[in-house]
Amino acid sequence: MPIPEDVTGDEIDADVRQELMSLPKTLAEDVARNLVMVANLLDEEPEQAYAYSRVALRLASRVAAVREAAGFASYATGQYSEALAEFRAARRMTGSVELWPIMADCERGMGRPERALAMAGEPEVQKLDKAGQVEMRLVAAGARKDMGQAEAAVVTLQSPELASNAVQPWTARLRYAYADALLEVGRETEAREWFAKALEADQGGTTNASDRLAELDGVEFTDALEEDAETEAKAEVEVEVEVKDEAAEPAEAKDVEEAKDAKDEESGSQG
Repeated sequence: MPIPEDVTGDEIDADVRQELMSLPKTLAEDVARNLVMVANLLDEEPEQAYAYSRVALRLASRVAAVREAAGFASYATGQYSEALAEFRAARRMTGSVELWPIMADCERGMGRPERALAMAGEPEVQKLDKAGQVEMRLVAAGARKDMGQAEAAVVTLQSPELASNAVQPWTARLRYAYADALLEVGRETEAREWFAKALEADQGGTTNASDRLAELDGVEFTDALEEDAETEAKAEVEVEVEVKDEAAEPAEAKDVEEAKDAKDEESGSQG
C-alpha cells in the first residue's frame, strides 16, 4: 500500500511506539506508518483504512496495538465477526477491559443483542472508566431496541450521567440516544427537549440532532445544488424543444407550398 512521504510513523501515540520497540527498527517503522494511515483514513475512507490495517497485521500480528487497529478497521467496515476476533486478541495480550463496550457492540452487529446485553452485566463493566461505562450503557440500550424492548431502552439510558448538566465528551451522544429512544415509544415532546439538549452539548458535530429537531418541527430542507441541477436540466429540455420546432418549420412551410402548387395545377387542368 502506498504511503505518503510525509507520514513518518512518529505521529503514533507514545504507548504504541513503546509496543513497537519489540520489533526490529525498520519493521517497527513500517508498522508505525501503516498504523498512522489507518488512523488518518478510518473515519472518511474506512475501506482504505482496512487495507492498511491488514498490511500492519501481516507485519506484526503479535503486537496488541496492531490487533486493536485491525479491529477498529474491521468494525468500521461492518465486518463485526472479524473485528470481535481482533479485539479479543488485543484484550488477551493486554488484559485491559477498555475494549469491552465495542466488543459488545460487535455482538449486536452480528445479530446477537442478547449476548451484548449479557456483557453489560459482567464484572468487567465495573472496571471501565466513566466514559467506558457510558459507552456500555449506550450499547445495552441499543441491544434492548434490537430485541424490541423500546421502553426498556429508555430506562437503561436513565442515569446520573444523563441527568448531569456538566458537558462531557459523551454527553451529546447519550442525550441523543435518549431522545431517540423516547421518540420510538411515542414521547415526542420529551424527545424534542432531549434532542435540543443533545444539540446544545454537541460541540464537535457528532450527532445529527439539529436535523432531528427540524424533522419534529416540520421543517423541510432542500438541496440548493439539486435545485440548480433540476433547473438547468429543465432549461436544456426547453431549448431542445425549441430547436426541434425551428427545424420542423421549414418542412411545414414546404408542405404548404406543395399543397398550393398542386391546387394550382388542378385548377389549370380544369380550365
